[in-house]
Amino acid sequence: MNSKTHGAMEPVTNLADPPWSGLVEQIRNGDPSALEQMYRIFSTGIRFYLCRQLGPQDLDDRVHDVFLIIVQSIQKGELREPERLMGYVRTIVRRQVAAQIDDNVKARRNQADAEFGTTLCDHHPNPERSAIEHQNGELAMRILNSLPKRDREVLARFYLDEQPPDRICQEMGLTETQFRLVKSRAKARFGELGRTRFSRHVGFRS
Repeated sequence: MNSKTHGAMEPVTNLADPPWSGLVEQIRNGDPSALEQMYRIFSTGIRFYLCRQLGPQDLDDRVHDVFLIIVQSIQKGELREPERLMGYVRTIVRRQVAAQIDDNVKARRNQADAEFGTTLCDHHPNPERSAIEHQNGELAMRILNSLPKRDREVLARFYLDEQPPDRICQEMGLTETQFRLVKSRAKARFGELGRTRFSRHVGFRS
């Protein structure tokens, strides 16, 4: 594991502690304003820590994904002591960093194995592989189309049409924070459905 993960994590925020218990209760009740408030309070510290530990690549997505994990955990009642919210956030972020580093190590190992295998295989087009990739592409689009309309539109605009976030927010009537939350939730849901459905196909690679 990367030795950097053992270092102390910076405070998530320098602001005076707000009444965590009230904020946690609002989040449990699904109050959108509470979600935005929490995102504003914690996102800067989370962003800095993730950037230092994992680098700037995909930083926005990492921040949003971690924030979504924190919110879902609170809504499930896994935070037993709301007044310790800040420490709870730090614990979750550290775990996510450790898991990501472990995934990165495994990915590099698999890539090295694949590159070695490539030097031993025939480079002629493989009709079976092409058919599997086409089938997987069609299945991905069916999964996307099964999502709620707003989730589907955000993912399609951002990832397929490569539209900038400010344009998406303006045309869909979303704040920047709402856009980030919707995209994170939609991406997580897409991933869950994908793992369930693609796992039945030999050609799927996570």
